[in-house]
Parts: sequence; C-alpha cells; structure tokens
Amino acid sequence: MGGILVTGGAGFIGSHLCERLAGEGREVICLDVFDSFYSKKIKLRNIDSLKDAPNFHLYEGDIRDPAVLEDLFGHHRVEAVVHLAARAGVRPSLEMPRLYTDVNLTGTATLLEHARNFKVSRFLFGSSSSVYGNSDRIPLVETERVDEPVSPYAATKRAGELLTYTYHHLYGMNVSCLRFFTVYGPRQRPEMAIHKFTRLIDQGEAVPLFGDGSSARDYTYVDDIVAGIVAALERARGYQIYNLGRSEVVSLKELIAHIESALGKKANLVFQSEQPGDVRQTCADLTRSRQGLGYEPKIGIQEGIGRFVQWYRTQLTS
Repeated sequence: MGGILVTGGAGFIGSHLCERLAGEGREVICLDVFDSFYSKKIKLRNIDSLKDAPNFHLYEGDIRDPAVLEDLFGHHRVEAVVHLAARAGVRPSLEMPRLYTDVNLTGTATLLEHARNFKVSRFLFGSSSSVYGNSDRIPLVETERVDEPVSPYAATKRAGELLTYTYHHLYGMNVSCLRFFTVYGPRQRPEMAIHKFTRLIDQGEAVPLFGDGSSARDYTYVDDIVAGIVAALERARGYQIYNLGRSEVVSLKELIAHIESALGKKANLVFQSEQPGDVRQTCADLTRSRQGLGYEPKIGIQEGIGRFVQWYRTQLTS
C-alpha cells in the first residue's frame, strides 16, 4: 500500500486530515510551503502531534517547484494525492489575482504532471462552493452550470476542476473534486470569519459586518469535511464532483448570535457596505455525496461553534 500525499497538509483542513489518516495507520506525506499568509508557528502547532509519528513525513516546499516534487515522489511511492494547497480567500484574490492564478493553477498543473509521471491512481482536488457564484438556485447541485465566478479565487478553483478533468480524460486518472462549503472548527485560519468574530467579541472590540447581516452560508464542521475526504479517497473512480457541506443555511446575524451564546458576551456590531466578490448565499445539495460517498454530516452549527470556542480558549492559555 502506497502513501497519501496531502498538499497544504499543515493548514487548517490538511492537518486534521493528516491526523485522521496517520491515526488509521496510513503513510502520510505532508507538503506545505508555510507561506507568510499566516504564521508558520501556527501551522507547525497544527501538526505537532504528528512530528514523531513514524508514518508521517513532512516536506517544506512549493507545489510550483518541480525539484521539490521530484524529490518527494522519488522518495515515496504515492498512491493518492489530496490537493488542498492553494492561495485562499476571496477578498485577497481581488487584490492579487496574478498570484492566485499562479499558485492555484500553475501549482495544480505542476502537481498533476508529477502525479501522472509517477503513476498516481487517485487525485482529490479541494475545490470550493465559491465556484457556484451568485446562483439563485438553492440548494446548489453539482450539475449546475458554474461559468460565472464572482472572484479570481472562485475562477481559479473552477479552472482547477477543469484541469483535473483533462488529466482524467487523457490519462485515465481517477479524480474527485470536492466542493467545500465554509469549513470551520479548531485550527481555522485567524482571518476567517468565525475565528475573527470570536476573537473580536471576546476582546470587546467592534465586529465589522459586511451588508445587513442577511447573507447566509452553509457552515460545515471540519470533522465532517475530513470524513467526506476519506470517503472520497476510498471510492474515487472515474471523474466526479461532490459537494461537501451540511445543507443548513445560517445567516450572518444567526452566526453572530451563536458565537455570542458560546462566549457569554455580546458583540459590538458595525455594519459596512457589501464587499465585491462575496456571494449572497450558499447551501449544498448532498444527494450525490450521500449516494456516492455515504457522506452524512453530523455536527450542527450550535455544537460546532461551541467546540470552536472551547478550542479558542485553550489557545489563549497555551
């Protein structure tokens, strides 16, 4: 049995996936560039529990660098790739579209080419619900047209899906594209909404809300996302696109109320104008992922926010 390469493996979702796979006895190869987007110290803490595991191997390097990939694939027989590494975030992509295109597309193409050359049989691509744009058809279904992305980040994710299809078509690579819906939980990046709101409310600072608070998301707890990724690893055949969400719509105002309840503190809200690139609402149709992956999310928003706040408080004392 070969190893599983997890790109972006020291990040939020990637570190949880690496823990799950290593705990099941799989050989895990973690590749992370430790980009300055946020602290390397945070990422190293994410994978601290794995540093002495004999079946965990950490590589620091860029997915755009062929020499890094040659070294990695040359030292390990990689059976499957879970490609989570990306330049993340909708709003920053408006400011740095060339960087997002370079990392998210050139990096994916470079990784796919090495996976082909080293005869990797399964390739999982971490996509995003942002590819749906501002669709009015809720819940969002994988068969819907997704040719109107509203941010450079979303455009790179859709382009990545198309690129992986090309490798499936030309070389028979088994590919699953996983559209993640607003993932949250312990280790969430510091700039992401739930982490940012929790910190600001806890510290008694103003909480900026873009729009009138009616925008809504399908918030998905990280453990449920990891379960979906593992199921896709086991069942990857042909080319498939799967939604991984909870199929539960939570407005921004409702989200704030859940965080207030978990913290036992009130938020000082400051309403601001809507931001370009943001979508109005997301909600995943889970029919295909339930049938194809046996995917069934378990953690609701109230429980999930409670778990996140509990983790957040442990970080204050560590």
